[in-house]
Amino acid sequence: MSTKNLDRLFKPSSVAVIGASPRPKSIGRLVMDNLLRGGFSGPIMPVNHGHASVSGVLAYKDVDSLPVVPDLAVICTPPQTIPKIIEQLCARGVRAAVVLTSGLSTIEYEDGSTTVAQAMLTIAKRHEMRILGHNCLGLLVPGIGLNASFAHTSALPGKIAFVSQSGALCTAVLDWAKPRGIGFSHFISMGDMVELDFGDVLDYLGSDPETSAILLYIESIHENRTFMSAARAAARNKPLLAIKAGRVMEGARAAMSHTGALTTNDAVYDAAFARAGMLRVHEFEELFAAVETLSRSRRPQGERLAILTNGGGLGVMAVDDLIEHGGTLAELSADTVNALNEVLPQTWSHGNPIDIIGDASGERYDAALRVLLNAKEVDAVLVMHCPVAVVSPVEIAQTIVRLANEKPRSAIMTCFVGEEFAAPARAIMAQANISCFDTPLKAVQAFMHTVNYRRNQVILMEVPPSMPTNFKPVTSTARLIVESVLASGRETMSEPEAKAVLSAYGVPTVETHIAKSSTDAAQMADSMGYPVVLKIMSPDITHKSDVGGVILGLKNREAVEQACHAMLRRVQDAHPKADITGFSIQKMARRPDAQELIIGVTCDPIFGPVIMFGQGGTAVEVIGDRAVALPPLNMALAHDLVSRTKVYKLLSGYRDHAAADIDAICLVLNQVAQLIIDVPEIEELDINPLFADEQGVLALDARIKVSPVAGSASRRLAIRPYPKDLESTFVMKAGGTGAGRKVEIRPIRPEDEPNHHVFISKLTPEDIRFRFFGLVKELPHSQMARLTQIDYDREMAFIATSLNQEREQETLGVVRIITDPDNDKAEFSIVVRSDLKGAGLGYELLRKMIDYCRSRGTKTMIGQVLSENRRMLQFVQTLGFKVTAHVDPTIVEVQLQLHGDAKNP
Repeated sequence: MSTKNLDRLFKPSSVAVIGASPRPKSIGRLVMDNLLRGGFSGPIMPVNHGHASVSGVLAYKDVDSLPVVPDLAVICTPPQTIPKIIEQLCARGVRAAVVLTSGLSTIEYEDGSTTVAQAMLTIAKRHEMRILGHNCLGLLVPGIGLNASFAHTSALPGKIAFVSQSGALCTAVLDWAKPRGIGFSHFISMGDMVELDFGDVLDYLGSDPETSAILLYIESIHENRTFMSAARAAARNKPLLAIKAGRVMEGARAAMSHTGALTTNDAVYDAAFARAGMLRVHEFEELFAAVETLSRSRRPQGERLAILTNGGGLGVMAVDDLIEHGGTLAELSADTVNALNEVLPQTWSHGNPIDIIGDASGERYDAALRVLLNAKEVDAVLVMHCPVAVVSPVEIAQTIVRLANEKPRSAIMTCFVGEEFAAPARAIMAQANISCFDTPLKAVQAFMHTVNYRRNQVILMEVPPSMPTNFKPVTSTARLIVESVLASGRETMSEPEAKAVLSAYGVPTVETHIAKSSTDAAQMADSMGYPVVLKIMSPDITHKSDVGGVILGLKNREAVEQACHAMLRRVQDAHPKADITGFSIQKMARRPDAQELIIGVTCDPIFGPVIMFGQGGTAVEVIGDRAVALPPLNMALAHDLVSRTKVYKLLSGYRDHAAADIDAICLVLNQVAQLIIDVPEIEELDINPLFADEQGVLALDARIKVSPVAGSASRRLAIRPYPKDLESTFVMKAGGTGAGRKVEIRPIRPEDEPNHHVFISKLTPEDIRFRFFGLVKELPHSQMARLTQIDYDREMAFIATSLNQEREQETLGVVRIITDPDNDKAEFSIVVRSDLKGAGLGYELLRKMIDYCRSRGTKTMIGQVLSENRRMLQFVQTLGFKVTAHVDPTIVEVQLQLHGDAKNP
């Protein structure tokens, strides 16, 4: 992932068209005509060895003949010619190209050594050239008049960036958007993405001031972690919306686990988009409607919707749509109903939707809307109007605008149904920057866009609660079992082995033993106590219940022996070639009010390991109640995963059934997530059923499939987990406050936010001014979340923590870096409490960060220091930093070269 040379691609000052042609309807001709018509102010230089001019512009016979080195080359020549052209362009100093030609990946050289696409890529990487495509429509940047594409029409300038893998969809969107007045900051056809990926583009657009929202059309993701890192960073700055093609289930793949059969690739994309703070929609008209809605200033801060309408049927339709889309209808309080009674006719609906009758005037709308906007149980109001002869919709629109101006922070959406009669009212809404739609469904969809986007943004910046218990896994035990299974040539663990792995990670399991014969089984049952459960053991039988391989509630020795013989006959009849290794026998768990759940893990081909949760039992595939999340998890993310299932309502308690221990369920999810992070050989995992009630949880059955790990184990995860290996300890030195105090230095975690607020509050005014270059009384949650919820792939913050006199953890200091996408520069900052200075803590923090940056190949560390902060300047110079620039009279920049002749502290 890199943004290097992307300015030359997206903000070129000159363009060369390699393969420009005077032939009508050729790609080279269309590109030239589009560039000339677009109003691009820089030189446009066609390259064609056989013609003196193209489209009236002087042509050049080859790249070497170009009078200036172009920022951007657009290439539309035959596939076999392109590697040589790229070589020539790189030799001239060109660092960005758009390759429109298709088929490069399918054409091999005669010796079979490589494809044309790979040869092109090898040359480009050697010279750090950026390549958009191949097989793409091209690139449009309307703000600078650049239309480097063969699209049939141009794009209007605007603030939305549209990025698509499909060239055909690009032309359709251009055709749809232009007559509607929708403009773009960038319109990018990605093509086959052999060099430039979504992650690169998102990094660039995420920090582009001319782009207020980013829209993606995605067919597949090539680099999971770079995509997730860039998407999460961009989504913190501006709305990020996506369409993912291929939503339908492609068919359950062959898998040993229920999880593998239940988890679709589309569900994983949903989970990835949500985790990145993005919003997913399902068609491009909805995409633009969503970005328009999210661009409005009046976004609701909650999910409870009140529907105000002059037509009862219209209101009922909106409620139906709201519930079908997972929305929440506000329940009107008695105070709100009484307030509405005072201003509405007796015949109003007395509930939500609030039907104020067909002859409702602007005055009646005003009175009802005022009540609803003041109601504490209402987060947003959808105001609907259907045409009637006695009232003009313009009157209603003007009323809504007037009230919205009085209450600028109110969340109001509108729906004026009809065409000719309602059009003037919708125009008034648009001019007032209030969302307006022509059908109840579109209005409800727009509201749910705000709800889902807000949910994802909350997840992106939520402070997770701490674990309900100190969770310390015995990783060595789990690894020993996995290595033993692989060494024996197996890929599927026995049930006792799987339960032993889960027990090593703190998951409560039922005592389970292996019996080789019916006599062994009976003896074990005697020692365990009755009743017991008997199960067949065979690596060839995945779902034991399907073949009669599970018998519950065996009450005595005779019943166990008879069950063994009968089970053996059934299984052998059903699977005569199955390798039966014996029986497993376990204590019968009696939890009559427990819900049966499933927790599972499967490996997605794009996003790697994913975790599935839902209602369990033998009919799990039939029930189909599941939700999916990407590891790593924390308690907040685990709770969100549980809440997205239907069984969550049962777990929350109903009638005479007590609520289950949700924290215990969430803890198991965290334990499973940590297990698959620590033991990458685990390919699939099922806990089914997992009993859950008010007493806690208990795993009754477990399956684990393992396989050797090829390549980097950590890279298989779409999101880099907490880097526990970077933890260290330090003892404060004599000569400062706290001498001899033991300190833990570790990467920051989201759970550190509360202590970080306390840390900031204990800094002196001078500490704060030197760190933030101004006086800051406190940091809001949104900013503190950015400091504590970091992407370990591109940021790092080490905090120093220690126990205080009350035996509670407190934060003593922090050093952090933010690295550019190219890993060239890391900008650092450091602050230690003044009362702890002189004990070497600041030196240890910064030294640790220098070592970390050097280990990941970062070239330079830079920082900004107030000129008057002489102590800091002297401090960083002892570690090898040099003053390299004066940003202004009050701030200097210091720099440490990490590779080459830099001082090694």
